[in-house]
Amino acid sequence: MLKKLTYLIGISLFSYILISCNKEENPQGKWLTGSKQEQINKIEDHFRGFGVAMMEIGYRYQELYWAIKDENWGYADHQLHEIEEGFELALEKRPERAKSAHHFKTITLPEMDKLVDAKDTTNFEQVFANMTNACNSCHAMEEMPFITVKTPLKRLSPVRN
Repeated sequence: MLKKLTYLIGISLFSYILISCNKEENPQGKWLTGSKQEQINKIEDHFRGFGVAMMEIGYRYQELYWAIKDENWGYADHQLHEIEEGFELALEKRPERAKSAHHFKTITLPEMDKLVDAKDTTNFEQVFANMTNACNSCHAMEEMPFITVKTPLKRLSPVRN
């Protein structure tokens, strides 16, 4: 439900921006100038590429960790599916990164999904370590080895089971 609401708000905002730019006097939308295609390109620039998606995925990675630690399986499932969706949307914007993400999408995420579905705390540390390694491997393949993911040490979110 929240995902749909967020999507609708985003579409509404996008529509408002485009409509506002067509008005003769639009003091709040002066930054969005040029042809329709130039305006769309500028909006795409503001939505950005893979980096913004990675910020969300990084947040959800941490939440997934703590959800499983708390055995909050519903929240863990939610975070995992948000990671999957975030990844799909990011790859839609940057399909050239699909090769690096292949292992993460086809092996790592299904392995984690299986663990969450089984509510398996016994294998959690190993499966989560595999996920972390897959993140770092993908970063290295994308020539960004300086982005090193580690297991979360401190809980940042107030969400608890």
